[in-house]
Amino acid sequence: MSAWQDALQTAWQAMSGWELVAVVLAIAYLLLAMRENILCWYAALISTGIYLFLFWDVSLLMESALQVYYLAMAVYGWYQWKYRLVASAASNESGISTWPLRKHGIAVTAVLLISLCSGYLLQNHSSAALPFLDSFTTWGAVLTTYMVTKKILENWIYWLVIDGLSIYLYLDRGLYLTALLFVAYLVICVFGFVSWLKHYQRHNLPAYG
Repeated sequence: MSAWQDALQTAWQAMSGWELVAVVLAIAYLLLAMRENILCWYAALISTGIYLFLFWDVSLLMESALQVYYLAMAVYGWYQWKYRLVASAASNESGISTWPLRKHGIAVTAVLLISLCSGYLLQNHSSAALPFLDSFTTWGAVLTTYMVTKKILENWIYWLVIDGLSIYLYLDRGLYLTALLFVAYLVICVFGFVSWLKHYQRHNLPAYG
């Protein structure tokens, strides 16, 4: 345990003030998203903007580029939630929807194929560590972030898989504090799924009796 404690202490001491703000806002984003609060997209926008520069500063160019996508999704998600929430309130619906199994199959297959391609390219043309796993978590996050903007219920299940694999990825790279953050993400994802499921069932399933 002392090795873990030393690693966490070192990671904490190395963390900049901006990184701490980004981490806090990233957690706030998930907690607010769990409650279907549109403020989650403001937290995501600021956190992502900070991470964009932090990753660029340490030469993680692909991670930095991914933040540009997250920025666009934060704006798109805010727009979707703002006007879908108005429409849903008018029709007494939750705004939450689900995908059929066939659509999930297509989405997962697409992510796997793209991950294999980018993983192969990274393995043969870069010094990337764990290129296939890194590719899968990245492309999976791209898909799942889009699902959140559309309020697709199963996004929480996707995040459980992606965040769980990301923990191994960060532990392998010695990013213990980030791995701990993703453990917290897993807990939030469970509560998020339960909360959204109850809301979905309350508004979309017929009442009997």
